Amino acid sequence: MAADMNDYFNKKKSEGGGFKKSTGSGNGGSPKGPQMPNIDFNMGGKSGFVYFIIAVIVILVLAKPFTIIEEGQRGILSTNGKYQDTALLPGLHFIIPIIQKVYTVDTKVRIINYASRLEASSGTSGIVAKPAVTVLDKRGLPVSIELTVQYRLNAQFAAQTISNWGFTWEDKIINPVVRDVVRNVVGKYDAESLPTMRNKVATEIEDGIRDSVKGLKNAPAILQSVQLRDIVLPAKVKEQIENVQIAKQEVQRAQQQVQRAKQEALKRAAQAEGVAQQARIEAKGKADAITIEANAKAKANLLISKSLTTQLLQLEQIKTQGKFNDALRENKDAKIFLTPGGSTPNIWVDMKNPQQRTTAK
Repeated sequence: MAADMNDYFNKKKSEGGGFKKSTGSGNGGSPKGPQMPNIDFNMGGKSGFVYFIIAVIVILVLAKPFTIIEEGQRGILSTNGKYQDTALLPGLHFIIPIIQKVYTVDTKVRIINYASRLEASSGTSGIVAKPAVTVLDKRGLPVSIELTVQYRLNAQFAAQTISNWGFTWEDKIINPVVRDVVRNVVGKYDAESLPTMRNKVATEIEDGIRDSVKGLKNAPAILQSVQLRDIVLPAKVKEQIENVQIAKQEVQRAQQQVQRAKQEALKRAAQAEGVAQQARIEAKGKADAITIEANAKAKANLLISKSLTTQLLQLEQIKTQGKFNDALRENKDAKIFLTPGGSTPNIWVDMKNPQQRTTAK
């Protein structure tokens, strides 16, 4: 087609030197209008190959026979509407345009927040906000449970999960399981007992959700964690719990006062017992001291009485008589009185000083 166009323009050029526009004067030699610039479409023998390469590039750009799977994703290959059993790993993959398509699914950790109020982070990628799970307790009272569930798609069975559950697998697996397990767990307890048994309830909910997700065919999801964030009770139940707590605090305060009074009484009794015991010990000590002294004196007197003999008494009398003789030599006016029987001591009185009386033994 390009060669025909070139021949056409070359022929026109050889005939008239270019295109001419008629002026209507009948003069064939004068130009009738401006000439059109010459265009040479002859690119040589390689022009067909160049056009082919350009056409191939255009087709590749428009058809895009390849896809790139990023890290944290898996590719689900569909051939004529049928999903391949094995998911495509991260990297470059070539496909057949029109016949094959690749759908990318996220395998990173995702979060569902079940809350009474919509949180600011609900619009963040991978974080979904849903209303709190409202269930009935053992007596039929409504209770709202706020949870945070972390999970991710099982990359090993991503293709089977999409094939069985579709791309909305989260709403068909995670959300119904969470609500069903919470309903069964909370329904076993009274609303008043839920705050005091928070840890036990949280453990039962997490274990129930984990077992339910694992029990599904091909384990479509991997549960990371379940966090019990809050237990929202009805206003009347809250008020009743607060009244019970206030009553318990009053009872505890009274018990503490009674215990404190008992401790003070025991302290005073111990102090009085200590004083009495000290007095008894001191009295017993004094009595024991007197007894010991009396026994010592009695023993001494007994020993003395046993040691006295006639010869010893005569010797003591001689010693005493010598002392009196010495006294008479210094006081010649003294009067001597002898006790009856001639025993000692003798008593003498100094006549010069009648007020002085001396007894010598």
